[in-house]
Amino acid sequence: MAESTEPKAAEPGVAASNAAVRERYSFDDTQDAADADRGYIGTAEETEVRGADGGTVWALDAYRFLEQDCPDTANPSLWRQSRLAAKHGLYEVVEGIYQVRGFDLSNMTLVEGDRGVLVIDPLISAETAAAALALYRRHRGDRPVTAVLYTHSHVDHFGGVRGVVTDQDIADGVPVFAPEGFLDHAVTENVYAGTAMNRRAAYMYGAALPKGERGQIGAGLGQTTSTGTAGLIQPTREVTATGQTETVDGIQMVFQLTPGTEAPAELNIHFPNRGALCMAENATHNLHNLLTLRGAQVRNPHVWAHYLTEAVALFAGSVDVAFASHHWPVWGRDRVLAFLTEQRDLYAYLHDQTLRMINQGMTPLEIAETVEMPPALVRAWHTHGYYGSVSHNVKAVYQHYMGWFDGNPAHLWEHPPAEAASRYVDFMGGADAVLRRARESFAAGDFRWVVQVVNHVLFADPGNTEARALQADAFEQLGYGSENGTWRNFYLTGAYELREGTVGTPASSVAPDLLAALTLDQVLDALAIRVDGPRCWDADLTIRFSLRDADPVAVRLHNGVLVHTTGTTPEATDPDADITLDEADLRAVLLGTAKLRDLAARGRAEVAGDPGKLTELLGYLGAPDPDFAIVTP
Repeated sequence: MAESTEPKAAEPGVAASNAAVRERYSFDDTQDAADADRGYIGTAEETEVRGADGGTVWALDAYRFLEQDCPDTANPSLWRQSRLAAKHGLYEVVEGIYQVRGFDLSNMTLVEGDRGVLVIDPLISAETAAAALALYRRHRGDRPVTAVLYTHSHVDHFGGVRGVVTDQDIADGVPVFAPEGFLDHAVTENVYAGTAMNRRAAYMYGAALPKGERGQIGAGLGQTTSTGTAGLIQPTREVTATGQTETVDGIQMVFQLTPGTEAPAELNIHFPNRGALCMAENATHNLHNLLTLRGAQVRNPHVWAHYLTEAVALFAGSVDVAFASHHWPVWGRDRVLAFLTEQRDLYAYLHDQTLRMINQGMTPLEIAETVEMPPALVRAWHTHGYYGSVSHNVKAVYQHYMGWFDGNPAHLWEHPPAEAASRYVDFMGGADAVLRRARESFAAGDFRWVVQVVNHVLFADPGNTEARALQADAFEQLGYGSENGTWRNFYLTGAYELREGTVGTPASSVAPDLLAALTLDQVLDALAIRVDGPRCWDADLTIRFSLRDADPVAVRLHNGVLVHTTGTTPEATDPDADITLDEADLRAVLLGTAKLRDLAARGRAEVAGDPGKLTELLGYLGAPDPDFAIVTP
């Protein structure tokens, strides 16, 4: 009989572990539920947000099952968090400040001015942002958007901007505010390693998983990512210093720059006339990531804690509500102070204790198993690891200071996974013996060991159907027991792909607007990343692009490395080909949206020397794979 691909029930040990969570924490504390409901005005009548092709990019009622009691197949703490995060609609924060929550992974904040409305963080997709703005206007009137503000450089805080303003609005004077460095970080993060990040994000957010008690129930920070059209309108006004004050449409804002916290470029906003503080994503109702599982640069918790301390000093004595671009606000001066200081202590503790243990010679895995959080922080719901986790965050701190190597020379030159796997399986007596012992471990509830051991069988023989089935079952049980939403999604997506095949990349942040925002230097850097080095070890070619509207740029491919220089340089003096064209046309050629021969035929490009050199160069570029394997080699 063929192995069933349907999700299984929770094993007794997982069910018992989840039941114990109910006894461990104060589930009778209803403050978060009251805060999440406070200020509710209404929600959309249409429960599905659709794209231009008619497909659903966001379903408001997809998580109605969370209204039921928590089943055995979910950690009750994560179920509680997801139930709160799934609430959707328009909410009043204070008079004149509103949020649309539950229309995407993030919140969209709307601040009313003298004439119109300031939009802060317009979600991921144009479709969800437009739906959120329409909901606001239905209840608050058809106010024009008089400014846009991006709090930081992650796509869930700018990707939906074209759903709230147009290029013509910007040309007519609507400003777009962002922290210093925003554009560079926004485009490079999503382009340089964008293919790999988006593929892993499919696991992290579980967007392709069925939603339900045995499937995707949330991601901790929000429910999941919308799958509509991401875009970018470039900032027109930069915030460059803490204390900088801007007034737009009568709305006074005082900024605090927080670079290197949750994002490389980020800011908090104080609204002194409203007694309100926007914490962007620096203080939310969970432990955040120091190294997100989709991949990113490591974040420094010492810096993060420093800026939270600074925020308390600057603003806590004069604000009555703190809100963020995820989750729900906190009201009351004393509660705001407690919230911000506990969030600060959370990151400071992880940083300091990890370093203490590093200096005692402990490895990342040892520290992750040893660190215990202070009881007062554990009792606070907003410090729980629904999105980041203590386990993977302390490993991030280790990576930040020490890198990948734990100091043990046995780990210095290990075999790669598939090679090591075949040797492990051979040493352990073959696949049948490993699977027999792994089934015993599964029956004993040691799922961590099952996935560690069976992974060797899979990487030695990815076609082993018994190994695939057992690994999927073990992943599933680990997912059911996870308090962390992204861990659950990783485990369950791994199980899904082993049973059903790859889900690919359901949502991509590499949007045309992001590519258009790349500087020419960044475009050429992005091409250099794609050079298939071994194929062109012996190639040596130089092309000069004589730009009609900018300094000439020369590229040289030599030793498998693509280097570019600007101006009069040795590479530019004797090129194999000299191509004259406008910068916009060069960008189009390099990004693959135009062909040089077509531009030449229309008189928009002139080629001196060997025109085949550009074709040769582009032929050495490899194509990223958005469907690469993760749980198999």
